Amino acid sequence: MKRVFVNEAFTKALDDYLKSADNPQGVVYNSFLVVVIRMLKTIYSELDIVNPMVVEDVDLLYKNLMKFGYPKDSLGIFFSNLQQYYDIAKDNEKSDVKVKNPFFISVQKDLIDMLIAKKLNFYLTENEVKEFYDLLYTPYSKNPLRVSYNFLATTVNGSDPLEIDNYFKKAMRDNVKVVKPEEKHYLNIKAYELLNYSMEDLGNMDSSELDRVNHQVYDYFKIRENAINKEYLLEKALEAMEREKNKITSGNGYVDILLVMSIICTIIMVVGIITFIVI
Repeated sequence: MKRVFVNEAFTKALDDYLKSADNPQGVVYNSFLVVVIRMLKTIYSELDIVNPMVVEDVDLLYKNLMKFGYPKDSLGIFFSNLQQYYDIAKDNEKSDVKVKNPFFISVQKDLIDMLIAKKLNFYLTENEVKEFYDLLYTPYSKNPLRVSYNFLATTVNGSDPLEIDNYFKKAMRDNVKVVKPEEKHYLNIKAYELLNYSMEDLGNMDSSELDRVNHQVYDYFKIRENAINKEYLLEKALEAMEREKNKITSGNGYVDILLVMSIICTIIMVVGIITFIVI
């Protein structure tokens, strides 16, 4: 009994892909089911798609296809749409009267949604977008087989040959990743002043530049940046420095003794004068 991975359609798609990969100009390699695998490979990787079947782990496949934020429920719909496309396509091959196969459009839209999930939640290169777009069934594909099949399939379905092209372009246009600027994290201003940075200097920096200055501050005070209480240690270091600064000292021990003795003598004289006046 032939093993089935996920469902019959996905199993055939993977089998045909592996058998035809060494003949990229062949009909099988450019058939719809195999092109679906190639589009998945463009979004993810061949290992993400093929390895789960090799180890017979459907959960691993789901995990791989969800890593860019595509929902699990939507994956279930995608596999169902692929199976229904395959069922109708097989029946049409045996029949002179071709019935509509709307899942030709649905499966491609599912794949476009997967690409958009990667665009919004991860990183999408220009080459990935170009490669994926050319695999879609549009009038603008560089592959004449896909151009022809698109016109035939949409004619039977009574749909627009540009439907997938329009869906792709609208999805790419409407789903723009918004990168929020990182919030700046300021330390005690006294620490910056020790390194000759003013608030104006800090205000003109972006978050990454400020992070570099913060690194300099911690390094100046010999505080490890991976310390959980690093900001507390910084505050204590600044307090210690402030106390040291406020001490009455000349920096010379002998002079400091004379200074202290003069203060004591002054206090004794003042007390004596006050006592004399009172008496």
